[in-house]
Amino acid sequence: MQTERRGALLVFGSAAAWSFGGAIARFLQISDSWVTVFWRSVFAFGFLLAFMLYKHGPSGTRLLFKAMGLAGLGVALCFATASTSFVVALSYTTVANVLLMQAGVPLIAALLGFLLFREQVSLATWIAIACVIAGVAIMVSSSLGGAVSPIGNGLALLIAIVFACATVITRRHAHVAMMPAVCLGTLIAAVVSGSLVKSFAVSATDLGLLFLFGAANLGLGMALFVSGARLLPSALAALIGTAEPVLGPIWVWLIHGEVPSARTLIGGSIVFAALLTHLGWQFHQQSRLRDGPAAPK
Repeated sequence: MQTERRGALLVFGSAAAWSFGGAIARFLQISDSWVTVFWRSVFAFGFLLAFMLYKHGPSGTRLLFKAMGLAGLGVALCFATASTSFVVALSYTTVANVLLMQAGVPLIAALLGFLLFREQVSLATWIAIACVIAGVAIMVSSSLGGAVSPIGNGLALLIAIVFACATVITRRHAHVAMMPAVCLGTLIAAVVSGSLVKSFAVSATDLGLLFLFGAANLGLGMALFVSGARLLPSALAALIGTAEPVLGPIWVWLIHGEVPSARTLIGGSIVFAALLTHLGWQFHQQSRLRDGPAAPK
């Protein structure tokens, strides 16, 4: 129980750290999204690499990168795409729209696993997937009436899909370590965005915010999650992780007064309710398997 409690606190800490991403981004005065992507990725890469060197040493860190293989490269590309799309999407849509669509990632991953690898999907999961599709459709429909940019909705959906792809890859290749894969992903994002930047100059205030955006929001959040998730049943870790899409829009609303559209709230609520119900059911199933049959009296 002490181990699980520590794991739960670490995973909640990661969700809390990630939830401030939108609020930090709204403070930035940078007009070029690629500049934001570059500096955020550089600071995140530096933090993650330093964390790995501290925890595993130079030789251990080198071995972790070597052990990733093509599967690790796939996860890194997914993460680079998602982290880049997150920054760009915030220029076109609300934080709530992006985060609430990401809440459906575990169920989108289940759908992709079925389509690509014919993984078995239970009836309860199919019902939850149908609810997620309906919720996402409601959120995306807001762009049809011009209330939300279709670019923002498209990027938000892309983030959810590539995160789901990364989930499927790590499930199919259990040896893939998330930390080096994410670290490589930040390096890829930095290289790609850096090639598109005309000027790297930013103000001292923005540089400080970018350090928080990269090192604390992205880097520290990932370090806490990787450290805590291995101490918990997967369903419980995912359940605690839902604190991010809940807290993120709240911080932006309280700090910046950003109010999501009605369709975002309705569709996001459907996605979130489907996810919570499904994760609660999964956790109940895992607890029953872990505890085993009751002893005869």
